[in-house]
Amino acid sequence: MSSPSVTSPVEKVDGFSRKSVRKAKQKRSQSSSQYKIHGKSVDLNPLPLLKDVSTTEKAVLFQKKLQQCCIVFDFMDSLADLKLKEYKRATLNELVDFVAVGRGILTEQNYPEVVKMVSFNIFRTLPPSESSEFDPEEDEPTLEASWPHLQLVYEFFIRFLESQEFQPSIAKKYVDQKFILQLLELFNSEDPRERDYLKTVLHRIYGKFLGLRAFIRKQINNIFLQFVYETEHFNGVAELLEILGSIINGFALPLKAEHKQFLIKVLLPLHSVRTLSLFHAQLAYCIVQFLEKDPTLTESIVRGLLKFWPKTCSQKEVAERALYYWNNEYIMSLIEENSAVILPIMFPSLYRISKEHWNPAIVALVYNVLKAFMEMNSPLFDELTATYKSDRQKEKKKEKEREELWKKLKALELKKGVIKGMQS
Repeated sequence: MSSPSVTSPVEKVDGFSRKSVRKAKQKRSQSSSQYKIHGKSVDLNPLPLLKDVSTTEKAVLFQKKLQQCCIVFDFMDSLADLKLKEYKRATLNELVDFVAVGRGILTEQNYPEVVKMVSFNIFRTLPPSESSEFDPEEDEPTLEASWPHLQLVYEFFIRFLESQEFQPSIAKKYVDQKFILQLLELFNSEDPRERDYLKTVLHRIYGKFLGLRAFIRKQINNIFLQFVYETEHFNGVAELLEILGSIINGFALPLKAEHKQFLIKVLLPLHSVRTLSLFHAQLAYCIVQFLEKDPTLTESIVRGLLKFWPKTCSQKEVAERALYYWNNEYIMSLIEENSAVILPIMFPSLYRISKEHWNPAIVALVYNVLKAFMEMNSPLFDELTATYKSDRQKEKKKEKEREELWKKLKALELKKGVIKGMQS
C-alpha cells in the first residue's frame, strides 16, 4: 500500500535559523514505505501466550504467531486499526523475548516461517529520497512511521540469528542471495535507527553463513562503485564501512588479490565524493586495517590519496580529510619506515600547496605535514627542497623561452601579413 508523505513545519536550528533561510523547503519528518501484502488473510484473534501452553504445543503456537505478524499496517493513519496494531506489537514483543530463551521452538518447519515474517515486514519500497534538496549533513532524516513494529521485527531476527538453537545449515535455504540483495537495498533508508539494526543483522549473517561471505563483499563492492561513479547518493555508506572494518580485520594473510583490488579500486575512490565527512571515520578505519595487515600497501595508499587531491574546494574534494591521515601515529610510523619512497612522491604536491593553495586552513595542515617530514628525514628533505626549487627554475625558464618563441612567431606572422598586403 502507498501512503502520502507528511511535512513538518519545524526544522532543526543549530546556531543559525534555517527556517528563515529555507522557508520554501519543507522536509518530511515521517514517511511510510510501500508494502506488498502477500498471501491469504490471517485471523488476528488473540492466541494464548507461549508460556501458558505445554512444551509440545509451543512450536505450533509459535508458528501461528509468526503468521499473524505477517500482516502489515498503515502507520500514516495514526487512528486506524489501533487495537490490531497493539496486538501485533504485543505479539512481536512476546516473540522477541521467547526466541531468546525458548527451547524446542526452532523446528525445521519454523525456519521458513521466521524468514517469511521478517521479509513481509522489512522488505518494502523505500520512500523516494528528495536528493535534489536533502542535505544529509544538515537536514533531519525521514523517519519510518512503522518503526513501533519494525524495530521489534529487527530485534526478533537478531535474537533468532543469535539463538543457541539456530542452525545455519537449515537457515541457508531461506536466507539466500535474494534475501541479501533485498537487505542491502534497505541500507539506503534515511532512518538511522533502521540502518543501525541492519548493520547488526548483516554482520550476524556474515558470521553465520560462510557460503554468503564472498557474495556479500561483492554486492557491497557494487554499491560503492555505483555510489562513487554514478549516483553519489546512498545513505548507508558509513554503516557498510563499519561492517567492512570488522571483515577486513579478519582477513587472513597474505591478503588475497581480490582484497587488495577492493582497497585500490573501491575504498580509495570513496575519498572523492562530496559527502566524505559523513563516513570518513569509518573509511579511515578500513584503510588503517589494511595497513596493519600489510604495511607494503603504504605506497599504493599514498598514491591513491594523491590521485584524489583537491583542486578547487577543500570540502568537496579531499584535502582536509586526507591531511588528517598524517595525525595518525600508525600511519606516520609506516611513512617513516618508507620515507625514502614516500617523501619523493608526496613532497612536490605538498610544497606546491604550501605556497599556492587558496585555503589558509589547508596551508596550515600542509605545513604541519612538511614539518613532520623534515623531522623524519632532514637530509632527504633538504635534498628534495633543493631539487624542487631547481626544477621550478627550469620550468620557469622553459615557460619564458616558450613565451619568447610565441612572440617571435606572432611578429613573423604579422610581418608576413603586412608584406602580403603590400604586394596585393
